[in-house]
Amino acid sequence: MRFALWPGEPAEACVWCGASLPGTTGRRHGRAECPSCGTATTDPVPTAEALDAAYGEWYWPQAGKRFSLVGDTMLRRSRAAMAKRIDAIAPPGPVLDVGAGEGTLIDALTARGREARGLERDADHPSIDNLPIGEVEGEFAAVVFWHSLEHLGDPWQVVEAASGLLTRGGVIVIAVPNYASRQARAFGDDWLHLDLPRHLVHFTDGSLTDGLERAGFEVTELSPTRGGQVVIGWLDGLVGKLPGNLDLYQALRRKSARRIPVTPLQRLAAIAAGVILFPVALGCAAVEVVSGRSGTVYVEAKLV
Repeated sequence: MRFALWPGEPAEACVWCGASLPGTTGRRHGRAECPSCGTATTDPVPTAEALDAAYGEWYWPQAGKRFSLVGDTMLRRSRAAMAKRIDAIAPPGPVLDVGAGEGTLIDALTARGREARGLERDADHPSIDNLPIGEVEGEFAAVVFWHSLEHLGDPWQVVEAASGLLTRGGVIVIAVPNYASRQARAFGDDWLHLDLPRHLVHFTDGSLTDGLERAGFEVTELSPTRGGQVVIGWLDGLVGKLPGNLDLYQALRRKSARRIPVTPLQRLAAIAAGVILFPVALGCAAVEVVSGRSGTVYVEAKLV
């Protein structure tokens, strides 16, 4: 699927390592790949107005509920598991969740007795502030970027700011899509986790860990599964290959949380196809995890 690009200026430098981006080589539809570190930068770099339009009201509906069926319940359970993990690896102290969404992880951490704050645009959660990480004050036992770092146009500066907020023994926890994954290569422009132009940077597992080490971190955990969202990447892509212009991910979202209109027939067909293709997607996910090219990458790191 070739989609229309958005207003913005051409990407001239990698937002992760700072290397100059080539004029033509490595330029894909909607992104430019860095020949130095392998990270891709969204190209053109969208204007603020273009980003506002790309998110719209559908991305975070006011009701705070995004998914139909058992989707929101599964989301809460996964955040509870993540809160348990953070509580186990971080020293005593508060946690900062950057890109906190509706605050599900914050609520899960609070339920475990952890003080937690979040950063998010236009959030109405009492523990979430709408401000850049550079303006945050205090010390934190952990700073979390749970599928949020890829949404930030200045990830290197953001990680440096996070390092300045960590207390002694504090950890940084990051989960992002893996641009070097088998599913990314299989589906190309149609890959669910490409999510242009909302995703402004596209990491590989190697570029993420190398960059963290360059920033003074020691990677203590690298997991192909803790970041989640591996099977859905395959399942959405496989369903999208079928005739009928089916979009499983949008079909699974509630009507108020859909980027595009989905008719009842399209929704039924997409979900039915997803059920049928689930074993295939599960098998593909298992293969890419075993091969070391999983759809997402999860990293825990400490300052050296």
